Amino acid sequence: MKRTWIEILACPVCKTELNITVDEEKDSEIITGNLTCPDCGDLYPIVDSIPNLLPKSLRETE
Repeated sequence: MKRTWIEILACPVCKTELNITVDEEKDSEIITGNLTCPDCGDLYPIVDSIPNLLPKSLRETE
């Protein structure tokens, strides 16, 4: 995920701006990390540079 995307992404549940935690970054690409909503507390993982913005109830469990 490009770091600049954080400016346009919002929580799909409550539409609040998301906070980002980066675990791995290469150049300006975020490889792994999390997007977190400060209002509703939902967490959205970033895996292989792809943010999963599905609500937790709709994500496949591992």
